[in-house]
Amino acid sequence: MSWAEFLIYGLVVSLGASVGSFLNVVIYRLPAGLSLLRPPSRCPQCQTQLQPYDNVPVLGWLWLKGKCRYCRTPISSRYPWVEAITALLFLGIFLLFGYQWQTLGYWLFASILIALALIDFDVMLLPNPLTKLGVVSGIVFQCVLGWHGHGGLPGLARGLTFGLLGVAAGIWIIDIIGGLATLAFRRQAMGGGDSKLMAMIGAWLGWKYMLLSLFLACFAGSIVGLGGRLFGKIGRFQAISFGPFLVIGALLAMIAGEHIWLGYQQGILMFYDWLGMGLG
Repeated sequence: MSWAEFLIYGLVVSLGASVGSFLNVVIYRLPAGLSLLRPPSRCPQCQTQLQPYDNVPVLGWLWLKGKCRYCRTPISSRYPWVEAITALLFLGIFLLFGYQWQTLGYWLFASILIALALIDFDVMLLPNPLTKLGVVSGIVFQCVLGWHGHGGLPGLARGLTFGLLGVAAGIWIIDIIGGLATLAFRRQAMGGGDSKLMAMIGAWLGWKYMLLSLFLACFAGSIVGLGGRLFGKIGRFQAISFGPFLVIGALLAMIAGEHIWLGYQQGILMFYDWLGMGLG
């Protein structure tokens, strides 16, 4: 690795960590109806305004040993974890897409997903401002992708259609699944925010990878649900947030969707080959 590459990777990681620091503010303030800009960051216990050197992503928390500089109240370790995970995602997206405008788009997509996942985990809510931002920016992303990939207005129209189909498919599939589950369990099975999140995923990734995201989310949710029931951590009819699982599925589909899809197709072909040999 050259010094130039090392410097660029360091800048990408620093940008991701800084965005993660802002996401911590969004995750805390947006559900509470607070301004994202005012007042400046301060200790929730002693209300002392934090200095810039206290807010250095990850390193600030480590330097302060996880405690407020002024009142020594413990600071949740989730803050540096969010910053570190966002930084790693930014680096991974950059390594996959390089010096292309798609990198900027997927950075935005990943950032919105992280905020939605943790807000839903905390308060079982997927805020409309974030899901709307995700849907609109996803459609714009598809339009720009169509414009550059297929040339001019025909490509833009193709991208717009692709994005809108993804939005519609995301809403419909969650509404259908939620309706069937509600009939089966005789109680509300899925919240309205889940369909908006799926619409956002469909806008960014298209209907095919949206379905892959849903499959991965259901698989991860089943594992966590069964494990929670087995160890007595989740009650029989206890509601759990599905948004974080959808976010995990979407991130996996964004980063490795093509490889997962090809692996699935190869697995199906191998199964048919094995079945044919068995019948023969």
